[in-house]
Formats: sequence, structure tokens, C-alpha cells
Amino acid sequence: MQIYKVGGAVRDRLLGKPVTDIDWVVVGATSEEMLAKGFRPVGADFPVFLHPKSGEEYALARTERKSGRGYGGFTFHASPEVTLEEDLIRRDLTINAMAEDDQQNLTDPYHGRRDLEARLLRHVSPAFAEDPLRVLRVARFAARYAALGFTVAPETMALMRQLSESGELQALTAERSWKEISRALMEDQPQVFIEVLRACDALKVLMPEVDALFGVPQPEAHHPEIDTGLHTLSVLEQSALHKQPLTVRWACLLHDLGKGLTPEEDWPRHIAHEHKGLQLIKAVNERFKAPKDCQELALLVGEYHTHGHRALELKPSTLLELLQSFDVYRRPQRFEEFIAACEMDARGRKGLEQRNYPQADYLRGAATAARSVAVQPLLEKGFKGPELGEAIKRERLKALKAYKEAASV
Repeated sequence: MQIYKVGGAVRDRLLGKPVTDIDWVVVGATSEEMLAKGFRPVGADFPVFLHPKSGEEYALARTERKSGRGYGGFTFHASPEVTLEEDLIRRDLTINAMAEDDQQNLTDPYHGRRDLEARLLRHVSPAFAEDPLRVLRVARFAARYAALGFTVAPETMALMRQLSESGELQALTAERSWKEISRALMEDQPQVFIEVLRACDALKVLMPEVDALFGVPQPEAHHPEIDTGLHTLSVLEQSALHKQPLTVRWACLLHDLGKGLTPEEDWPRHIAHEHKGLQLIKAVNERFKAPKDCQELALLVGEYHTHGHRALELKPSTLLELLQSFDVYRRPQRFEEFIAACEMDARGRKGLEQRNYPQADYLRGAATAARSVAVQPLLEKGFKGPELGEAIKRERLKALKAYKEAASV
């Protein structure tokens, strides 16, 4: 029995990056031997065991063969005869197909270290094209390591394009796709994830609504970058630079989908794109079964982001409707995330990345003014039921009028 550290732990150590998760592969052992040593089995599809003390995952060396469509369409073979090299060749990228023993002696049959130094994301073998999830994984690695100068090797991009055109991407489950998308959006350069998907024609398969934004012009006065797709990438980039949570990043990606529906004769204006985009945002949300908080914020940002930009001009009654839509009284954090998404949208424009966004503090102040209305005095006056609701609304409107007047002095 020989045990090797494999994959990301080896890659990141060689890159000088922190190693978080460690994967181990065991060569020359059987399941019975692992159980005898106290390892606990967890793998349903192939033999994976948890270490009796550390709880880390140890997988028996295995080979795999394509047997159906999609990510799960594989049969696995694990036995003591499977070599380390045979196990490594089934992996996606050469930089993930290295192993080291307990003395840090490197096993690198597919030249992963060379590709690390060349800053290339290159597939290990033609079997790469058998797993459609790898298109998303490579795009995610491109986003993670873009700052280090990594790019996708041309021959790997060609295989990714082949996968995109094969129909295999449609076989991916929503859960597997969302796992990769959500992880990619939380990388330091999530816009690279979208760029790579677009470059290999996967974006028009997975998110045609986002792909449709490229080439659609906007008024240059507000959008010096002009192209709606490029603007979306910039907004996403700003969301990462400002360390926004996943909910905000997802909303940033989807906020302008309605502009893809504007007839060409109306370009570069996009009248009512906020409402037109809601059906598309809903479709993308459902396609990937995004978590509820991501779905809700994306829809709210899509509908109201132009309200955010015009906050200082809004009538008190419109401002109150906006606050009611977000339920700022019970869910203040969601309104904060809306403000953040609006600010990222304002900054995601060529040459305007450092602009101030006074609307943010103004909206926060408006929410505070509306929340400051006390309910108890109204109860003491005898208001109840629907009448109480109307009385609270009147008092909040009064508070917002006073707030707006004070802010404009």
C-alpha cells in the first residue's frame, strides 16, 4: 500500500498558495485492507474512505470509462493493480494530475509542473471531452488563477468548444452546474469565468440570456464602454474587488438581462428593460436552482436598480414603495445588498470605477427614517387591522418627506 497526496494540494503548494483541502490516493490496496486499518467507507460510486483520526478522504486508485451522458455517466474500476499514473490520467488538467509522497517527491507523468510554470490550463488526455462539467471547472480555474497570468491552452479550448457543441452540457444537473457557477463567482476574477465560457461557446448554451447582452449597445453618456455584455463583466469585476457576497454577485450578473430583448431599432435606449428582464432572471434562477436568497435579490435588483440610481430624485411615495418592496423593516440586510449591487452597477463602467455613489447613504438614511416610525402611539390611538397599516404608511410617508427636505437643504 502506497499513499500519495494528489490534485489541488500539490498544485497550490508548488504555486506557493495556501493549501486548504488535501486529497489522498491509495495505490495497491483493497477495500478490505482499508476497513481493517479503521478507515470508514463513504463512497457510493467508488471506494472512498475517511481517515480514522483526521477525517480526510482517501480514495483507492481507480480508472474510469464513459458509459452514458453527463457528469455521472461513468463506470469506475478500483483494484490494487491500478497504478498511480493510471489514476492521474483520468483527471482534468495537468496541473491537477500531480502527486507527491510523504517526502514531497513529485510524480508528474503529464508535465503539470511545466504547465504551472508556463501558466497554462491544459487537459491531461482526450478523455477530458467525456465529462461536460470540465468546461465549467476549467473556466473556474481560469477565474481563480487569472491574476497569476494563467490562460487556457488552445487545444483545451478546442475540446471545450467541442463539448459545448455536442449537447452534453444540457445533460448537467442543476445542482452540479450551480456548485461550479457559485464557486466561480466567488473567485477573485469571476468575470474571467464568463469570458472563458463565452470563448468556448458554452455561455450561449448555459446562459443564453447573458450571452445575448454582448454586442448590444447602451447610451455612451451613461455607459462609456457602450457594450452591455462588457458592462456586465465590469460590474461582476467590481463586485469581486469590493468583496461582495454571492447574492450580490449573482444579482450583478443578471441585473441587465432585459436589455437583450430590446429591438435593434430602439438601440441604444432600453425602455422598461427592468421589467422585461424579470422573466429572463426567473428563467436563469430556475434553470440552476439558485438558492432562494440569490433568486430573490436578483429579481429585486433587476426590477429596481434604476430606482437606486435615481434615489435622490424619487418622490417620497416612490421611495416608500421601494422600501416596502424590500421589506426593510424585517429584512434590512437584503436592502443593504441591493444598495451594494446598485453601487457595483454604477462603478462597472469604463473610467467610472472610482466614482462616488451618494445614493447609497441616501437610501440607508431613508430606510432609517421609515423604520423610526413607532407603532405603539398608533395602537394607543385605537388603530387596528387594515386601518393600523394605513396609519403606519402615512406616518412613514411623513417621515420620508421630512427626510427628503432635510437632505436637500
